[in-house]
Amino acid sequence: MDYRTKLIDIDQALAFVKSGDMIVTGLGAAEAGLFMGQLHTIADRVTNVTVTNCLPTHPSEVYDEKYSGSFYVDGWFYSPELRKSHKNGNISFIPNHLHLSASKRLDFVGTNIFVGASSMPDKHGFVSLSLSNTYERRMLDAADLVILEINPNMPFSLGDCYVSVDDVDYFVQADYDAPTIPDALSSEKDKIIGKYIADMVPDGSCIQLGIGGIPNAVAAALENKNDLGVHTEMLTTGMMHLANMGVINGKRKQAEKRTMVAAFALGSKELYEFIDYNPSVAIMDGGRVNDPYVIARNDGQVSINTTLEVDLTGQCASESLGSRQFSGTGGQADTAIGAQNSKGGKSIIALYSTANLKDPKTGEARVISKIVPQLMTGAAVSLSRNDVDRVVTEYGVAELRGTNIRERVRRLIDIAHPDFREKLREDAVRFGILGR
Repeated sequence: MDYRTKLIDIDQALAFVKSGDMIVTGLGAAEAGLFMGQLHTIADRVTNVTVTNCLPTHPSEVYDEKYSGSFYVDGWFYSPELRKSHKNGNISFIPNHLHLSASKRLDFVGTNIFVGASSMPDKHGFVSLSLSNTYERRMLDAADLVILEINPNMPFSLGDCYVSVDDVDYFVQADYDAPTIPDALSSEKDKIIGKYIADMVPDGSCIQLGIGGIPNAVAAALENKNDLGVHTEMLTTGMMHLANMGVINGKRKQAEKRTMVAAFALGSKELYEFIDYNPSVAIMDGGRVNDPYVIARNDGQVSINTTLEVDLTGQCASESLGSRQFSGTGGQADTAIGAQNSKGGKSIIALYSTANLKDPKTGEARVISKIVPQLMTGAAVSLSRNDVDRVVTEYGVAELRGTNIRERVRRLIDIAHPDFREKLREDAVRFGILGR
């Protein structure tokens, strides 16, 4: 079928929304930007509409408190906009392991409308879901109505993210730039941590990286490695650079050899150009990509994630500051467990030893340790102490796999900031983590 027979404008797309609808949109750069940007304009005629999203990248007024009652937003992973607007009362977090986000959500509630961003149709009558298939195809297949914003600025990604024009109810023509994120500059601490991590990544390893100063420093520190592979939740600009240098080639992978496998991509415009019709990149179903069993098929899988704080038993709070939701679990547990089940694999959690915290009453900043005797009250444990492997700060590496609590306390204190080590030892006894 000619896709042009299904073209509608954004107002016509919004006209399909009715009170009580459950709407799902794409993750990150695969979010439907036109739809989310205009959804608030129908607030006067709908109530109790729920939008489910994940790491949204487009501005949207539906997060505003004045639209409570008309719109609710459920997020699998908070972006700064969701984090800021959470206090308004119409936004809530969905606890999840990313590879189960779609299936568990569908166990709970159906999807009336799926709306996402895609590439332009190709000559064979297919569009690509482009920059994410984390949950998108599963939600698209389950939805009563499917609307895609086709956009010449979205790459045609390969993998299993293609959709026949026949499986889409309506298309909206869009022409916005695909959302990008700037490369975070790496600090001296980042570079030290990056070097520690790179030393644990032998030639031929298969890697998973995220975003930020530490992952960027890790990517830079890997430039002298050989024959790395990629099986990752997120494809990054740093990985693109390593592939262009020949460091990443996937020759030694056991599964999807010579292919960079990811559930989604988020980075620079150059990354998106790199992905376009690139047979060495596969954007695939996140339910499969992030399945720990699937991750473990490649030998030497190395999972590299960050966290907000770690307690002395190894519990990692990576998504909340106390009970305040900050981001999300994402695939941290998925990838950590999968990597440790890989032959020769390892899971690495990286963080600075300290953070600057502003006192809410006085406004004064103080330095706190991010290795703590107990997590903040109400903190969500993103990676349990049963699943932690190696923890890295600028002061070294704590190998925790198989260790008892006494040894974990010693090793984690050894990589804490020197100013806090003695107090941590005292607190370990005071809180009963260690005997006297």
